Amino acid sequence: MRKIVIAGNWKMFKTQAESSEFLNGFLPHLEDTPSAREVVLCPPFTDLSLLSKSLHGSRVNLGAQNVHWEENGAYTGEIAAPMLTELGVRYVIVGHSERRQYFGETDATVNLRLKAAQKYGLTPILCVGETKQQRDEKKTEKLISNQLEKGLVDVDQTNLVIAYEPIWAIGTGETCEAKEANRVIGLIRSQLTNPNVTIQYGGSVKPNNIDEIMAQPEIDGALVGGASLEADSFAKIVNYQ
Repeated sequence: MRKIVIAGNWKMFKTQAESSEFLNGFLPHLEDTPSAREVVLCPPFTDLSLLSKSLHGSRVNLGAQNVHWEENGAYTGEIAAPMLTELGVRYVIVGHSERRQYFGETDATVNLRLKAAQKYGLTPILCVGETKQQRDEKKTEKLISNQLEKGLVDVDQTNLVIAYEPIWAIGTGETCEAKEANRVIGLIRSQLTNPNVTIQYGGSVKPNNIDEIMAQPEIDGALVGGASLEADSFAKIVNYQ
Protein backbone atom coordinates (compact mmCIF):
# COMPACT_ATOMS: atom_id res chain seq x y z
CA MET A 1 0.00 0.00 0.00
CA ARG A 2 1.45 3.35 -1.07
CA LYS A 3 1.42 6.08 1.56
CA ILE A 4 0.36 9.65 0.76
CA VAL A 5 2.97 12.17 1.92
CA ILE A 6 2.53 15.94 1.64
CA ALA A 7 5.74 17.74 2.63
CA GLY A 8 6.50 21.44 2.91
CA ASN A 9 10.06 22.53 2.14
CA TRP A 10 10.62 25.94 3.73
CA LYS A 11 14.09 26.31 2.20
CA MET A 12 15.91 29.34 3.73
CA PHE A 13 12.81 31.02 5.14
CA LYS A 14 11.34 31.62 8.60
CA THR A 15 12.86 32.67 11.89
CA GLN A 16 11.72 30.85 15.04
CA ALA A 17 9.16 33.58 15.71
CA GLU A 18 7.78 33.23 12.18
CA SER A 19 7.67 29.44 12.57
CA SER A 20 5.59 29.73 15.74
CA GLU A 21 3.21 32.13 14.02
CA PHE A 22 2.85 29.67 11.11
CA LEU A 23 1.99 26.75 13.42
CA ASN A 24 -0.64 28.79 15.26
CA GLY A 25 -2.39 29.35 11.94
CA PHE A 26 -1.75 25.91 10.42
CA LEU A 27 -2.38 23.24 13.06
CA PRO A 28 -6.09 24.03 13.62
CA HIS A 29 -6.71 23.19 9.93
CA LEU A 30 -5.63 19.57 10.44
CA GLU A 31 -8.55 18.46 12.62
CA ASP A 32 -10.38 16.93 9.65
CA THR A 33 -7.36 15.88 7.58
CA PRO A 34 -7.69 12.17 6.67
CA SER A 35 -5.53 10.09 9.00
CA ALA A 36 -3.92 8.21 6.08
CA ARG A 37 -2.22 11.42 4.90
CA GLU A 38 1.28 12.01 6.24
CA VAL A 39 2.04 15.71 6.71
CA VAL A 40 5.70 16.80 6.92
CA LEU A 41 7.34 20.16 7.54
CA CYS A 42 11.01 20.66 6.56
CA PRO A 43 12.19 23.95 8.11
CA PRO A 44 15.72 25.38 8.27
CA PHE A 45 18.00 23.73 10.84
CA THR A 46 17.60 26.67 13.26
CA ASP A 47 13.85 25.96 13.55
CA LEU A 48 14.07 22.20 14.12
CA SER A 49 14.29 22.30 17.91
CA LEU A 50 11.37 24.69 18.26
CA LEU A 51 9.19 22.71 15.85
CA SER A 52 10.14 19.43 17.51
CA LYS A 53 8.63 20.70 20.77
CA SER A 54 5.68 22.48 19.16
CA LEU A 55 4.66 19.52 16.95
CA HIS A 56 4.92 16.90 19.69
CA GLY A 57 1.66 14.94 19.73
CA SER A 58 0.38 16.63 16.55
CA ARG A 59 -0.39 15.21 13.12
CA VAL A 60 2.74 16.76 11.61
CA ASN A 61 6.07 14.96 11.16
CA LEU A 62 9.32 16.87 11.27
CA GLY A 63 11.72 16.80 8.32
CA ALA A 64 15.13 18.33 7.61
CA GLN A 65 16.53 19.74 4.37
CA ASN A 66 19.83 17.87 4.23
CA VAL A 67 22.00 15.31 6.05
CA HIS A 68 25.71 14.46 5.90
CA TRP A 69 26.97 10.94 5.30
CA GLU A 70 29.29 10.89 8.34
CA GLU A 71 27.96 10.78 11.90
CA ASN A 72 30.49 13.44 12.99
CA GLY A 73 33.68 15.09 11.76
CA ALA A 74 35.34 18.21 10.38
CA TYR A 75 32.53 19.16 7.97
CA THR A 76 31.82 22.82 8.66
CA GLY A 77 28.25 23.79 7.85
CA GLU A 78 26.94 20.22 7.59
CA ILE A 79 24.59 18.29 9.87
CA ALA A 80 24.71 14.61 10.88
CA ALA A 81 21.88 12.11 11.10
CA PRO A 82 22.20 11.54 14.90
CA MET A 83 21.84 15.32 15.40
CA LEU A 84 18.54 15.16 13.49
CA THR A 85 17.12 12.05 15.12
CA GLU A 86 17.87 13.54 18.56
CA LEU A 87 15.41 16.31 17.69
CA GLY A 88 12.70 13.88 16.58
CA VAL A 89 13.27 14.43 12.85
CA ARG A 90 11.73 11.61 10.79
CA TYR A 91 12.21 12.71 7.17
CA VAL A 92 15.07 14.37 5.31
CA ILE A 93 15.23 15.86 1.82
CA VAL A 94 18.21 14.57 -0.17
CA GLY A 95 19.48 15.75 -3.56
CA HIS A 96 17.18 18.73 -4.03
CA SER A 97 17.94 20.47 -7.32
CA GLU A 98 19.08 23.59 -5.45
CA ARG A 99 21.65 21.49 -3.57
CA ARG A 100 22.79 20.03 -6.89
CA GLN A 101 22.84 23.41 -8.65
CA TYR A 102 24.40 25.67 -6.00
CA PHE A 103 26.34 23.37 -3.69
CA GLY A 104 27.95 20.77 -5.91
CA GLU A 105 25.74 17.84 -4.95
CA THR A 106 26.37 14.82 -7.20
CA ASP A 107 24.61 11.48 -7.65
CA ALA A 108 27.48 9.92 -5.68
CA THR A 109 27.06 12.23 -2.65
CA VAL A 110 23.28 11.86 -2.89
CA ASN A 111 23.76 8.10 -2.58
CA LEU A 112 25.97 8.53 0.51
CA ARG A 113 23.42 10.82 2.14
CA LEU A 114 20.54 8.44 1.40
CA LYS A 115 22.34 5.52 3.03
CA ALA A 116 23.36 7.59 6.06
CA ALA A 117 19.77 8.76 6.56
CA GLN A 118 18.44 5.21 6.44
CA LYS A 119 21.17 3.90 8.75
CA TYR A 120 19.81 6.15 11.49
CA GLY A 121 16.14 5.49 10.82
CA LEU A 122 15.35 8.62 8.83
CA THR A 123 13.15 8.36 5.74
CA PRO A 124 14.90 10.19 2.88
CA ILE A 125 12.96 12.12 0.25
CA LEU A 126 15.11 11.70 -2.88
CA CYS A 127 14.65 14.51 -5.41
CA VAL A 128 15.12 13.88 -9.12
CA GLY A 129 14.29 16.04 -12.13
CA GLU A 130 15.42 17.77 -15.29
CA THR A 131 16.17 21.33 -16.40
CA LYS A 132 14.26 23.13 -19.16
CA GLN A 133 17.18 22.63 -21.54
CA GLN A 134 17.35 18.91 -20.80
CA ARG A 135 13.60 18.60 -21.38
CA ASP A 136 13.79 20.54 -24.63
CA GLU A 137 16.59 18.25 -25.77
CA LYS A 138 14.39 15.24 -24.92
CA LYS A 139 16.81 13.99 -22.26
CA THR A 140 14.28 13.82 -19.40
CA GLU A 141 13.90 10.05 -19.27
CA LYS A 142 17.61 9.27 -19.62
CA LEU A 143 18.65 11.87 -17.05
CA ILE A 144 16.18 10.70 -14.40
CA SER A 145 17.03 7.09 -15.11
CA ASN A 146 20.70 7.90 -14.45
CA GLN A 147 19.87 9.81 -11.26
CA LEU A 148 17.96 6.79 -9.96
CA GLU A 149 20.50 4.22 -11.08
CA LYS A 150 23.40 6.01 -9.36
CA GLY A 151 21.50 7.39 -6.41
CA LEU A 152 19.78 4.18 -5.31
CA VAL A 153 22.80 1.85 -5.12
CA ASP A 154 22.42 -0.20 -1.90
CA VAL A 155 19.48 1.96 -0.77
CA ASP A 156 16.57 0.28 1.04
CA GLN A 157 13.48 0.96 -1.06
CA THR A 158 11.14 0.00 1.80
CA ASN A 159 12.14 3.22 3.62
CA LEU A 160 12.17 5.78 0.83
CA VAL A 161 10.16 8.60 -0.71
CA ILE A 162 11.00 9.96 -4.17
CA ALA A 163 10.03 13.43 -5.37
CA TYR A 164 9.90 14.17 -9.09
CA GLU A 165 10.73 17.86 -9.37
CA PRO A 166 11.07 19.23 -12.90
CA ILE A 167 13.61 21.98 -12.20
CA TRP A 168 12.01 24.29 -14.74
CA ALA A 169 8.81 24.27 -12.67
CA ILE A 170 10.36 25.06 -9.26
CA GLY A 171 9.51 28.56 -8.12
CA THR A 172 8.73 29.66 -11.66
CA GLY A 173 4.95 29.45 -11.47
CA GLU A 174 5.17 27.04 -14.41
CA THR A 175 3.72 23.66 -13.47
CA CYS A 176 4.32 20.43 -15.28
CA GLU A 177 1.00 19.23 -16.74
CA ALA A 178 -0.52 16.77 -14.30
CA LYS A 179 -0.74 14.01 -16.91
CA GLU A 180 2.89 14.53 -17.91
CA ALA A 181 3.99 14.45 -14.27
CA ASN A 182 2.01 11.23 -13.89
CA ARG A 183 3.76 9.77 -16.97
CA VAL A 184 7.25 10.56 -15.67
CA ILE A 185 6.41 9.29 -12.19
CA GLY A 186 5.16 6.07 -13.79
CA LEU A 187 8.54 5.72 -15.51
CA ILE A 188 10.30 6.30 -12.18
CA ARG A 189 8.17 3.60 -10.55
CA SER A 190 9.00 1.15 -13.34
CA GLN A 191 12.69 1.44 -12.40
CA LEU A 192 12.16 0.56 -8.75
CA THR A 193 12.33 -2.87 -7.14
CA ASN A 194 9.58 -1.83 -4.68
CA PRO A 195 6.39 -0.70 -6.48
CA ASN A 196 5.00 0.71 -3.22
CA VAL A 197 7.53 3.55 -2.89
CA THR A 198 5.72 6.85 -2.34
CA ILE A 199 6.46 9.16 -5.28
CA GLN A 200 5.61 12.83 -4.93
CA TYR A 201 5.35 15.62 -7.47
CA GLY A 202 7.06 18.94 -6.72
CA GLY A 203 7.21 22.15 -8.74
CA SER A 204 4.89 25.15 -8.25
CA VAL A 205 2.30 23.07 -6.37
CA LYS A 206 -0.52 25.42 -5.33
CA PRO A 207 -4.00 25.15 -3.78
CA ASN A 208 -5.50 25.65 -7.25
CA ASN A 209 -3.71 22.70 -8.87
CA ILE A 210 -3.31 20.16 -6.04
CA ASP A 211 -6.65 18.41 -6.74
CA GLU A 212 -5.69 17.69 -10.35
CA ILE A 213 -2.19 16.58 -9.35
CA MET A 214 -3.44 14.20 -6.67
CA ALA A 215 -6.11 12.76 -9.00
CA GLN A 216 -3.33 11.16 -11.06
CA PRO A 217 -2.96 7.42 -10.37
CA GLU A 218 0.85 7.36 -10.06
CA ILE A 219 1.22 10.44 -7.82
CA ASP A 220 1.31 9.78 -4.06
CA GLY A 221 1.86 13.25 -2.66
CA ALA A 222 3.58 16.57 -3.13
CA LEU A 223 6.79 18.31 -2.13
CA VAL A 224 5.67 21.91 -1.76
CA GLY A 225 7.96 24.95 -1.78
CA GLY A 226 6.63 28.52 -1.73
CA ALA A 227 3.01 27.54 -1.08
CA SER A 228 4.06 25.81 2.17
CA LEU A 229 5.20 29.11 3.69
CA GLU A 230 1.65 30.39 4.25
CA ALA A 231 -0.47 28.51 6.78
CA ASP A 232 -3.77 28.80 4.90
CA SER A 233 -2.19 27.94 1.55
CA PHE A 234 -0.42 24.82 2.84
CA ALA A 235 -3.53 23.75 4.75
CA LYS A 236 -5.56 23.84 1.51
CA ILE A 237 -2.93 21.66 -0.16
CA VAL A 238 -2.84 19.18 2.73
CA ASN A 239 -6.64 19.02 2.71
CA TYR A 240 -6.97 18.54 -1.06
CA GLN A 241 -10.17 16.90 -2.30
